[in-house]
Amino acid sequence: MSGGQAESRGVLVICNGGFEGMEYALSSDETLIGRNPTTDITLLDENISREHAIVLLDEETGTYTIEDLQSSNGTKVNGKRIRSAELADTDEIEIGNTRFRFLLKSGWSAPA
Repeated sequence: MSGGQAESRGVLVICNGGFEGMEYALSSDETLIGRNPTTDITLLDENISREHAIVLLDEETGTYTIEDLQSSNGTKVNGKRIRSAELADTDEIEIGNTRFRFLLKSGWSAPA
């Protein structure tokens, strides 16, 4: 759909624990995060809900938004508990005991 343009794509990088450094490309319109094995990003953390939060991509504007899905322990962006927040490059996201860094990587091309 894009005419060969270099696009910025969001990536979540785990910043702590045994999976530190692991990257998750936010390559679809919706990325579901939770404890349930059917989520897009599954975290083995008893402090998060089965379906805890979702990251949404607005294809038209290229912006990413994270929404808390009424989780018990909440979602934080840069230390503040949020219901919904637009993400900016280098934002820190806390879900349960897991900390992520949100990064925008330019020149992303989906694998063939």
